[in-house]
Amino acid sequence: MLVRGWSHGAGVDCSGTVTCRGDVLSDADRLRAENEALRVRLAGLSEASLRITQDLDLDSVLQGIADSARSLTDAEYSAITTIDDEGQLQDFVISGPNPEEMMGVLEGLPGGWALLDYLSSFEKPLRTADLAAHTRSVGFPDGYLPTTCLVTRIRDRDRHIGNIHIGGKHGGLDFTQEDEDTLEMFATQAAMAVANARRYGNEQRAKADLEALINTSPVGVLVFDAQTGGVVQCNREALRILGRGASPDERERLLEMTRFRRMDGREVPRRELPPERAISSGEAVYAEEIVIALPDGNTVPTLMNATPIRAEEGQIVSVVATIQDMTPLEELERLRSEFLGTVSHELRAPLTAIKGSAATVRGASVPLDPAEVRQFFRIIEEQADQMRNLINNLLDLSRIEAGNLSVAPEPTDLAQAVEQVRNAFLNSGHRNTIEVDLVPNLPRVAADRQRIIQVLHNLLSNASKYSREWSTIRITAAPEDMHVAVTVGDEGVGIAEERLPLLFSKFSRYDAGSGEQQVGGYGLGLVICRGIVEAHGGRIWAESEGHGHGTRITFTIPVAETARSASIGPEETVSGAQRVSRGLERVLFVDDDPQTLRYVRHTLADAGYAPILTGDPKDVDQLLEAEQPDLVLLDLVLPETDGFDLLKRIPSIRDVPIIVLSGRGGDQHIARAFEMGAADYVVKPFSPTELLARIRAALRRQAVSKQAVPYLVGELMINYLDRSVTVADRSLKLTPTEYKLLFELSSNAGRALTYDQLLERVWGEDLVGDAQRVRTFVKELRRKLGDDARSPRYIFTESGVGYRMAVP
Repeated sequence: MLVRGWSHGAGVDCSGTVTCRGDVLSDADRLRAENEALRVRLAGLSEASLRITQDLDLDSVLQGIADSARSLTDAEYSAITTIDDEGQLQDFVISGPNPEEMMGVLEGLPGGWALLDYLSSFEKPLRTADLAAHTRSVGFPDGYLPTTCLVTRIRDRDRHIGNIHIGGKHGGLDFTQEDEDTLEMFATQAAMAVANARRYGNEQRAKADLEALINTSPVGVLVFDAQTGGVVQCNREALRILGRGASPDERERLLEMTRFRRMDGREVPRRELPPERAISSGEAVYAEEIVIALPDGNTVPTLMNATPIRAEEGQIVSVVATIQDMTPLEELERLRSEFLGTVSHELRAPLTAIKGSAATVRGASVPLDPAEVRQFFRIIEEQADQMRNLINNLLDLSRIEAGNLSVAPEPTDLAQAVEQVRNAFLNSGHRNTIEVDLVPNLPRVAADRQRIIQVLHNLLSNASKYSREWSTIRITAAPEDMHVAVTVGDEGVGIAEERLPLLFSKFSRYDAGSGEQQVGGYGLGLVICRGIVEAHGGRIWAESEGHGHGTRITFTIPVAETARSASIGPEETVSGAQRVSRGLERVLFVDDDPQTLRYVRHTLADAGYAPILTGDPKDVDQLLEAEQPDLVLLDLVLPETDGFDLLKRIPSIRDVPIIVLSGRGGDQHIARAFEMGAADYVVKPFSPTELLARIRAALRRQAVSKQAVPYLVGELMINYLDRSVTVADRSLKLTPTEYKLLFELSSNAGRALTYDQLLERVWGEDLVGDAQRVRTFVKELRRKLGDDARSPRYIFTESGVGYRMAVP
């Protein structure tokens, strides 16, 4: 901008600098010109300050500061740098005719980034007419453009948060003192804008974190407006409980169609609900038991709390109410009461038989026949055994829940144990046919023989209960990786898929339909089976095609050391198995609970392992590099860190098996952990025996994987040991990314991997949705393998899903 209108051609340029043409200005004209220049500078500053404070997005604010700094000083380019609390470069924004080209010039200059650090180090503004000469004088190499330069600091409350760099004033002029003063004043406004944008960004992130926390809360949360009494915000659980949608209109009418009752059935008026009472009284309301009657006829027992929120002046502006669905707790209480009633019956029945038999023998008016006496004694003995079994089961349950169920694994012949259980089962009066189908030459398993017999007996008894007399129960067993999988299958009533996970829960029993005979028992057998199997380092699960199709329950037991050593040869025995048995492995444990750290440290040390402990997830990267552990134990609930993010990151630093130790026992958490690469998942509390068994199993699998058999399909061979790939004996040169992609596909042969799974495993980035990247690399892999996408031999496309490789 050029301002004209007075004699002798006086004017002011767009940066507020006085310009003149012709004769020398008089004092009056110069004063008018300087006043106009000041007015232009202040107007430009005001406009620039307004522009950078209109937006709260940090990236937009920084770009606005860079553009405005260039405009205010009539510079050819400008750059904004910001630093973090440790003084490290955080943001870098360029403004100019071609920002990308300017960035390339900076990166191409020798010591370009070091130059930025140097220019940012001055407390006061730095103004130089020849940047190249200045940098040479302080020791920087040649290569910098000979241009005028001006740098000033951005300070927020005397704290250095960044710098404004400008250079190359239009017309080949030098930057003036007026430019320096203008830039300093603008830097003050820029500091406020950056601070506000950062504060806003932090608030938005905190708000998003809070909303995510509230939305994932298992307790319903509603926020009521104190003036209108309407619902202004609620989370998913509250909507689920109240049976409503999530639109604003539905939120406003959330309580209109809902009725409320006390536990005794009395209707509760809207004004007497905890939120309304908190608004009217100004005091919190705690633990109100309210039954919500929904329009569809369903009822939900809840526990309500309400707390008023006050403004600084003291008036109530809103009320936060929490609603906890008590249905699961009531169901648990029902099961507990039913369990106690069943146990009481199970104890009274044998006591009655014992007392009756003893009273009959003792009170007989005439001596009884010896055969009759023996019969009564047999009844007493049998009933006492039944009571003992029930008490032992209750004791086992308490040990499992306390995490101290002890097992003593030793090499065990599983075939002999199965035969012993089969004979005992048939001799006890059961009429089912027992078919045994074990793979020949089964390896010996590391098992506590009596405990495994207890598991098999419980499973056979359970199968018999829910099957017809004379129906067949099948026992099968076969090796599976480093375990032996044992399955007990029946032809009984079967079970619905949604109830399968509940089979191994305490007090849970299958309720037969109205047309089926109800089955007795106290619902502990499968819970105890699960505890015993997991204490051995194995897993147990149930399968069924539904009602009337029978049930199959499978559990796994680790293979014994001696059997594994014989199967993989002497060389591996020294490098893998003997290392495990000697306890030379280093185990890294990450948990923020000091008591758990001490407990696991003693368990590992007593077993001969070298424990490496940390309660700070920030130390994990450094410990992985420095200590090089053989295995990682990871808690998922850690301070300021998402345990699943850490689980995903560890394999990119060191390839070690990761066992998750967590108090979260939900199926979704366990499934997610395995999908993200966990070698095992142990639910707290756990016994030392179970933990050590799982560690040994994970280390054995890791040792065997290092001696992996090459992948061989057709003319393609992938040797995992030396990472070589050949087709028809022709060696292929693959990039690291191409090999990693091929490794993931081949090591999961026969299984379709989705685009997102491949992106996470190969690139290690959150690139969800970038399917084109995967397609590009697969296309190049196919070219190198000589694989035709229209008629593939190796890599197959799963339409709309991803890719899979042929099974060897």
